[in-house]
Amino acid sequence: MEFPKIETAQYEYPETKEVVEYIYPELTAVCPQTGLPDYYILRILYEPDKKLPELKSLKMYLIAYRNFGIWHEHLANKILDDFKSAVEPRWVYVELYVNNRGGIYTTVRRFWSREDGDSVEKAIKNAKMHPHLKF
Repeated sequence: MEFPKIETAQYEYPETKEVVEYIYPELTAVCPQTGLPDYYILRILYEPDKKLPELKSLKMYLIAYRNFGIWHEHLANKILDDFKSAVEPRWVYVELYVNNRGGIYTTVRRFWSREDGDSVEKAIKNAKMHPHLKF
């Protein structure tokens, strides 16, 4: 399946250090095993360099997953890779909260930076509690 392109705009302050966070609580995809819908909250943190994503195109890109069969772990990786390719950030962190499935809450995290590539340590350091869990 071909996904809509994430369009970009020029970032006018590339010399600054800034972190941008997007939270998309309406992400849906289809379980490739059962064909049933899966519901997610997506969190993207990144440091811009020369580009910013145009938010309507980012939303259209995310909406395209609605009828697409994909495993949670693959979904987080694909979103990070596509965002990284389009926006070319200094670093990007994706956190994908999966709605309760069979009594199990799942969160998938990935951190990537130009400097270090993928980093499990930084993914764990940036982790937040699943929004549906309250202890």
